[in-house]
Amino acid sequence: MHIHILGIAGTFMGSLALIAKQLGHTVTGMDEGVYPPMSIQLDEQDINYTEGYKVQDLPKADVFIVGNALSRGNACVEEILTKQYSYTSGAQWLSENILRDKWVLAVSGTHGKTTTASMLTWILEYAGYNPSFLIGGVVENFGVSSCLSDSNFFVIEADEYDTAFFDKRSKFVHYHPKTLVINNLEFDHADIFDSLADIQKQFHHLIRTVPSDGLIIHPQDNANITQVFAQGLWSPTKELPSTTLSMTESGTAFNVDEMNKVSWNLLGEHNMENGLCAIYAAHHLGVPFNVACEALSTFKGVKRRLEVRHQTNSITLYDDFAHHPTAIKTTLSGLRAKVGNENIVAILELRSNTMKSGAHQQTLVDALKGADQVLLLRPKNIDWNIDALFDSTQSVTLFDSVDGIINQISQIDQGHLVVMSNGSFDDIFNKIIPTL
Repeated sequence: MHIHILGIAGTFMGSLALIAKQLGHTVTGMDEGVYPPMSIQLDEQDINYTEGYKVQDLPKADVFIVGNALSRGNACVEEILTKQYSYTSGAQWLSENILRDKWVLAVSGTHGKTTTASMLTWILEYAGYNPSFLIGGVVENFGVSSCLSDSNFFVIEADEYDTAFFDKRSKFVHYHPKTLVINNLEFDHADIFDSLADIQKQFHHLIRTVPSDGLIIHPQDNANITQVFAQGLWSPTKELPSTTLSMTESGTAFNVDEMNKVSWNLLGEHNMENGLCAIYAAHHLGVPFNVACEALSTFKGVKRRLEVRHQTNSITLYDDFAHHPTAIKTTLSGLRAKVGNENIVAILELRSNTMKSGAHQQTLVDALKGADQVLLLRPKNIDWNIDALFDSTQSVTLFDSVDGIINQISQIDQGHLVVMSNGSFDDIFNKIIPTL
């Protein structure tokens, strides 16, 4: 079967492409603004795609999988509808062709999904479960973001974003997990949700699909998740235990129980919580705590999650996928705990629709207080005054171009430079590294 994917370079759709190819299908696609790491992954897997959405590039495929970034008015979408070609969403195709026969372990939440799903996948692999997986990032331990095995277990990053222009439900309602992790729950995706209550409604739809012999794993004292449970609960839940994070020479460590401890090179309490979620999800399948802790001690991380991209004697350059104030705050606080009083420079692009909408103005200000200096690319076409957001007590400089940021960076001679964006940021790394 020939499958053509519209939006193939998105983290979900690019991962789906690999699985479809593993099934023996011919896979092609199209997208615009293609950038690493997904572009590299598609090229390495010899999956052909075209740049842009041109009707003449549409092949004679058996089915078209349409990404949620495409809407009515897109020339290729209109052609598919007019010609009555067979089309579906990525989430529905995955559900109908793969997940229906699997024990699905789904990782949901506003942030930490990619990292937690990656940890869980690695624990199961280390324990000999040989899991299939689809994750919104390239897992360093595997080198890819998805894989289809002959195992009965499938780990998936469960995104609350809508499914497609013709299916406005959250993607995760298609997955029907038996093991569900809810990392956290905050307001996000202001372009499709009007309120936190709207998001909670979708999470409750997800909870309705977990069987009575399943398990829902969640952190302690999260009022937003508790409110979702109050709407109805039909499955057992597991609340994460209390534990303390300590610093080590190589990173951090924490106890899972009296007998078992994780020691790794990851930073921050958010990663400790991600690790605990992964450990308890794996335990639901029968993985002993000591085996899970051993696995996480060898976990290498995920690309673009405080990933070191370049290092000199005096400067370390990081790439981080931060897309929400809470993620920014936890990343900076984790780094601060490691480097102490050393200089931290946050280089930020407000790329997500929610961030550009101004929905998180004050929380963004608070989140950036963990940096000594902030270089912020001023978003285009916003209807609120970002210049008035920061007061004189914060060292925040706004720029109209990446070139202006590069010029400022060239004057920094020491410290930790953290580039934060969930996009390509105008190819910023290829511009920064030569200046260092």
